[in-house]
Amino acid sequence: MNIQQQVDHLIDTRPGKVLLTPTYDDPAYPIVDGLVYRSGGTTASYMVLTDTGRIIVNSGMGYEAPHHKRVFDAIRPGPTHHVISTQAHVDHVGGVDLFKQEGTTYIAQANNVACQADDKRIQGLRMRTAGIWFDMLGTDARRIAGQNPGVSMRQSNPIPDVFVHDRLALHVDGLDIELIAAVGETIDCLVVWLPAQRIAMVSNLFGPLFPHFPNLNTIRGDRYRFVEPYLATNRMVRDLKPEVLITGRADAIVGAELIDASLERLHGAVDYVHQRALEGFNAGTDVATLMREIQLPPELRVGQGYGKVAWAVRTLWETYIGWFKLQSTTELYPDSADAALGELVAVTGGSAALERASAALSRGDAVLAIRIGEAVASVDPTTSGLRNLMASAHRYLLDHGGDESFWEHGWLQTELARWSTP
Repeated sequence: MNIQQQVDHLIDTRPGKVLLTPTYDDPAYPIVDGLVYRSGGTTASYMVLTDTGRIIVNSGMGYEAPHHKRVFDAIRPGPTHHVISTQAHVDHVGGVDLFKQEGTTYIAQANNVACQADDKRIQGLRMRTAGIWFDMLGTDARRIAGQNPGVSMRQSNPIPDVFVHDRLALHVDGLDIELIAAVGETIDCLVVWLPAQRIAMVSNLFGPLFPHFPNLNTIRGDRYRFVEPYLATNRMVRDLKPEVLITGRADAIVGAELIDASLERLHGAVDYVHQRALEGFNAGTDVATLMREIQLPPELRVGQGYGKVAWAVRTLWETYIGWFKLQSTTELYPDSADAALGELVAVTGGSAALERASAALSRGDAVLAIRIGEAVASVDPTTSGLRNLMASAHRYLLDHGGDESFWEHGWLQTELARWSTP
């Protein structure tokens, strides 16, 4: 395979649905034997060995940390010189307290505390909807607890001992390491760079699937993410010329040429969507049209198993312009679209409306079918044929590309189950 075919293969072997099922390494997996070990989970935790001790990079969720600690301790139990978080999301910081020993220094990027606070502010919303995408039955938590009796599974809310504002070079027990502040999936990212070995530990800097299009905003709820800093981060990592790229999920990417080609492809894809979206905004094209029409050219194909091009277009509009679409007076007031559609259904009757919805689904317009079905449900949720129509429309979306993105797949599966249940 030539290098571009290798990039394509990398994309195709990392589908979005795999994120629904964390993989827990046991024993810890040697990324570089004698130096870097992985313990997989929601987002992988890594142990970097020094001459006589270790550094922990990311610590998983609180309930995952006992597993990570057990498999790492089996290789080297310490001393733990540093715990480093590459970002503040809960699946990176949850086990910090369990790994800290006397003399351990916790290091994170300067925006870490602010990002933890953002997550805390919308914790209630996320907990109410988390079951759409994540195992809320505690299957893994119960198993890990059973394997590690008496070990704390408490979720940490750690305060860093050392903040990285730009770059921090360390010599730790015989190991040279550099921490580089970056903006990617969050504004508090760190790249852990081992210069002698040319290893870049980026975790979810570019998203948990690499090279897949980033989420400029996650549908579970998060702050918007900005394109220019993301692209600058991409260029910064390329300039390092890493020979091993260690991400938050799946195996490390090995080979300087493959890593560079993947980063170049990802940079080109994000920049392309950004520029085409701006051109459309300035030309007066509406957002829905741009969401349909902006597509990546074949030479810039990246995966869309996490973020999607269409979602990025919508986020870019709101990032630059805000929530007003400049199309209707009604946008300035609490949304009455559902009520208006309900009024129309009340006039036409639910059965007639469902006939139109079925016709839309027959010609492949499942989204229109769902919109009409939701209007019928707002008037009379017991209308004959409604549940079947809604289930069929969601199944159609899953069967026609809706299972590619982790987020879209989770939502559609949940809605399909809701409408399929009597």
